[in-house]
Amino acid sequence: MIKNDSFLRAIRREKTDHVPVWYMRQAGRYDPDYRKIKESYSLLEICRQPELAAEVTLMPIRKLGVDAAILYSDIMNPVASIGIDFDIVAGTGPVIHNPIRSAEDVRRLKPIDVEGDLGHVLETIRILDRELTVPLITFAGAPFTIASYLIEGRPSRTYLKTKAMMYSDPDTWFLLMDKLGDMVITYLRAHAASGGKAYQLFDSWVGSLAPHDFRKYVLPTIQRIFAELSDLEQPGIYFPGVSSGELLPELRGLQAEAIGIDWRISIPEARRRLGGGFTVQGNLDPVVLTAPIEVIREHAKAIIDQGIQEPGYVFNLGHGLFPEASLDKLKLLTDYVHEYSAQALASAAVKGDTAREELPHV
Repeated sequence: MIKNDSFLRAIRREKTDHVPVWYMRQAGRYDPDYRKIKESYSLLEICRQPELAAEVTLMPIRKLGVDAAILYSDIMNPVASIGIDFDIVAGTGPVIHNPIRSAEDVRRLKPIDVEGDLGHVLETIRILDRELTVPLITFAGAPFTIASYLIEGRPSRTYLKTKAMMYSDPDTWFLLMDKLGDMVITYLRAHAASGGKAYQLFDSWVGSLAPHDFRKYVLPTIQRIFAELSDLEQPGIYFPGVSSGELLPELRGLQAEAIGIDWRISIPEARRRLGGGFTVQGNLDPVVLTAPIEVIREHAKAIIDQGIQEPGYVFNLGHGLFPEASLDKLKLLTDYVHEYSAQALASAAVKGDTAREELPHV
């Protein structure tokens, strides 16, 4: 049973007593207990064991006191169901054994079978739905980001093969976007039916595109995903990844409740580019977590002060936690976000009431 729904209220731009906070990759290698688990199991092996995956998801809730859980999984999990053979290689990331290089490769991809191939993911969600007292966020990788792995065969800094297909063979590119869009919609709908309370679409690498290319080659599929999921009661979040500030104006009208932003753009500027209407999530630079706690608090205060200027704000990082982050500092940061934002929101409410009382009576 959910006892703390501040995250869901903030996503819906409703009033909260404090700014809710969660962290991307909050179940990860910064936690010594998680590192012990990883000595015995790989990421994919953990994902295939619902009880263990649920326990890893719960660890940051217990240790940090964050306001939302995010499912322990990987954006590559669903692609196995559509016919992609891959491994997660330590120090590298996803390595694809049958990369997509032609229209025939795309046509061979199968429709996703969530119950048949990914039942362990749905069972993890069901366990968490019973045990969590905060909302569970489930997620999927967005089509461009998934395509970049499938086409390149592994992580890339330049996306040469991906962009070459986009520009030189647009028919194959859009066929792949359609298939990956179908996969994401089916996958996230199954998450919602199993007990997920919100969903996030991770587009980690789409910031590598110019706005006009994003608008032409990617945005139609993103719009279709959120439009087809708009009948769900669960709110949707789009995170266009790092270096994506120039893409934000393209997202106006997207049928999502929230947009995640990275640390390269201020919250007021992000809201201006988005045109309003969205909750904003972010945007502390994860590397700030290496600084003394006084410096971390100083950065967090500045971000919170920007975030609470308008309704709809969730504190998060501009990207995921990294292994060198400190568990103790994260706990202190979480407490600070709760305590400072509660004071700031209460002070703003008092000032607002005073200002209304001073209005002339007609």
